[in-house]
Amino acid sequence: MSIKKFVLIMMSALALGACSTRATQPASGEQEEYDTIKIGGNLELSGGVSAYGIVQNNAIKLAVDEKNAQGGVNGKQIEYEEYDNKSAPEEVTTGAARLVDLEDVAVLLGPATTGSVEAQIPIALQSQTPMITPTATGDTITLDNEGKTLPEVFRTCFQDSFQGAALGAFANQKGFQKAAIIKDNGSDYGQNLADEFKNTYKGEIVADESYVTKETDFSAILTNVKRQNADVIFVAGYYEEAGPLIKQAREMGIQAAILGPDGFGNEEIVNLAGKKNFTDIYYAAHFVADENSPQRTKDFMNNYKAKYGTEPDMFAALAYDAAYLAFDAMERAGSDKREDVRQALEETKDFEGITGTFSIDDKHNTVKTAFILEAKDGKVVDSTAIDPE
Repeated sequence: MSIKKFVLIMMSALALGACSTRATQPASGEQEEYDTIKIGGNLELSGGVSAYGIVQNNAIKLAVDEKNAQGGVNGKQIEYEEYDNKSAPEEVTTGAARLVDLEDVAVLLGPATTGSVEAQIPIALQSQTPMITPTATGDTITLDNEGKTLPEVFRTCFQDSFQGAALGAFANQKGFQKAAIIKDNGSDYGQNLADEFKNTYKGEIVADESYVTKETDFSAILTNVKRQNADVIFVAGYYEEAGPLIKQAREMGIQAAILGPDGFGNEEIVNLAGKKNFTDIYYAAHFVADENSPQRTKDFMNNYKAKYGTEPDMFAALAYDAAYLAFDAMERAGSDKREDVRQALEETKDFEGITGTFSIDDKHNTVKTAFILEAKDGKVVDSTAIDPE
């Protein structure tokens, strides 16, 4: 066991003890009977990546309202308990403990990012509570240190290795001959994406730069990249840094195409970069909504906008799928007991979601087609389906 995982397990045990109001805790896997079905959302509603968590929370609440209006699940109405983990691992731990212990939820939805999911995993395992992360793409979050599948951990998004390879394949398809890589060196997300891009891209990598999370001044990095005259720049990181980086690149006169992962897929990146600067930008996405989309996707888009006043992004769509996947598992199991839900999740085949039809594989991952979206003046103008294999 790694020191990191040991610390997380100890944190979860302390948090469970602090939150407990029962003589016998559900942390052991025990669960009370209720007239309603309780599900928990442990999401980043404030802090550094709140732009991801807020839209996901909105989508889950929309799904719950819709399902309750249809009669609920197995004749029971659904209660949704949300917790703001403030984009901080220690708050993730506290929130997960509260949701499984005090609220006694049947399933956990979230968190949004890989690091936060890793903080929640020990509590999910200890309490035998299935968890579905909509958007944590880290390759190993569903596996233990020996590569064995963690029984309680599921996701509705694809993995970093898949999207990194898809972006490399897209760069090849576009005929980009020289690429510069700028990665978030403070996260596994950035490093893994960069590694997979390198493994797939067939052109010349003329620069390999890095920054740290929360960095705001990219002038030194961009000065070096500009000298290399790259055709394309792959920015492997989240919107919080990518937005200012794009802005500074364009202001320095760098006109190269810019590639990004799904971490670009939030409207806040356009605000940070500036609409004019967000041109010749390409980034990975989990779904595309257009006139050819299934009716269920169009309904979701319309209902979300009617409820919240904004267009839903792919992170909202993934969270909506996570909620309906949980409902579907409970209905197939005829139960909201945690073990029954977990088993039904494992047996998921051909689930029809907003982000596509998918099954859960033996590592609790979904395998999907990736889409690369093209943006001009801050708006998506085209999309390309990519399968790196």
